[in-house]
Amino acid sequence: MSPNKIYAALLATSLAWGMAACVPIEQQGQTTSGQRTQQSIRYEDYVYDPSIRSVQCYRATGGPEAVLEPAVISLGQEQPILLEFDRLNAGPQRLVAKLVYCNADWTPSGLNEQQYLNDFNEFFVTDVQNSISTRVPYVHYRFRVPRVKLSGNYVLQVSEEGGGLLLTRRFLVYQNLVAVTAKLGAPMGPNGKEARQPIEFNVFYKDYALVNPSQEVRAVMRQNHRWDNAKVYPRPTFVRDDQRRLEYVFFEASEHFKGLSEFRPFDTRSIRYKGIGVDQINLEASPVHVLLQADRSRDGLAYSQDPDVNGKQLYGNREYGNSIVNADYTWVDFELRTGEVQNGSVYILGGLTDWQLNEESRMRYDQEQQAYSGRLLLKQGYYNYYYALKQNNSNTLDVSYFEGSHFATGNTYDILIYYRPPGSRADLLIGYEELSFNRR
Repeated sequence: MSPNKIYAALLATSLAWGMAACVPIEQQGQTTSGQRTQQSIRYEDYVYDPSIRSVQCYRATGGPEAVLEPAVISLGQEQPILLEFDRLNAGPQRLVAKLVYCNADWTPSGLNEQQYLNDFNEFFVTDVQNSISTRVPYVHYRFRVPRVKLSGNYVLQVSEEGGGLLLTRRFLVYQNLVAVTAKLGAPMGPNGKEARQPIEFNVFYKDYALVNPSQEVRAVMRQNHRWDNAKVYPRPTFVRDDQRRLEYVFFEASEHFKGLSEFRPFDTRSIRYKGIGVDQINLEASPVHVLLQADRSRDGLAYSQDPDVNGKQLYGNREYGNSIVNADYTWVDFELRTGEVQNGSVYILGGLTDWQLNEESRMRYDQEQQAYSGRLLLKQGYYNYYYALKQNNSNTLDVSYFEGSHFATGNTYDILIYYRPPGSRADLLIGYEELSFNRR
């Protein structure tokens, strides 16, 4: 099939499903003169160009499952950060990467680039491969993040050479100057939507002097390496100067994460047979059309110990060898059979949507089918996802509305400790600890 026919198929399907796209993929984000509109950088994980897909930023530990690792490394950088992504319907282009050092709250620090980099802050992405025998053509890019001088928050941005911004990704560099110890608590809250997983922790600074830690130390806790619902603790609960210890104890249920449920999975690594969660595969369509098994609300159901990858995904193609460039893109249809929620919107949520709420991830309600439906263009792989509700009058996303919540759910938590030394303009990441809740 020619590229023009593929563009037409993608456009026609998008319009049929009421998605936001109204021009072919390669034209989105451009002015009528053909020049791409400039967008302001967002200091978060974000894709600025709709042709960019399947972005992964991770610690390269080796092996195919390394992509499940968080984008967190020590200052020694024994294991590098890798960035991988595809660009649909485009030939290889010269792309440029740049690093921005940020404060603990993800605002730009204003530091001089020479203060956190050894090199000139412009790096060409040179590891480039074309897709092979795929119905949707794409170019796969891979970039190894260079070494840095300071611990803290970094934003990696990728742009066209002399052109528009394509994507940004956050990563962390830590230096264990303090010791973080965490304690898992007992069940908290009633069973059902409010079941939470309490974690308390201490920060010991015996060998590192902290000046005014009640004001200059900030802690952040994440669940499954997500930023969209991270909890920020601007000051410790208690400062034990005699023990050189900061104590973080939480008395309100809202200060702890809901356990939620194990993620819902589906597997499209083969389009010759039905993988986990797949109901139908239409090989005649281009791109291939995958219909998932219909889902229902899990609120009020007993906990089910199902294996998952905590909301992330593994790309692959079981029919061919090199899954990086042989895995094709397919339309994936989701269906949630439930009554319509008044004054709220339902979204597909997970790494497959970058943990973001947008028109592409929003579902529509079908009165005849009595179900919400949604469609995403996804690379072949193994995926995890949730359904989430956003009330019209609230900025809070409620995942437990459809998924329920359980103390027994297996989740990964990490704790970040930031400190700004006197006279410094850098929020250093001086402590990092990762722990598993209900490890199996």
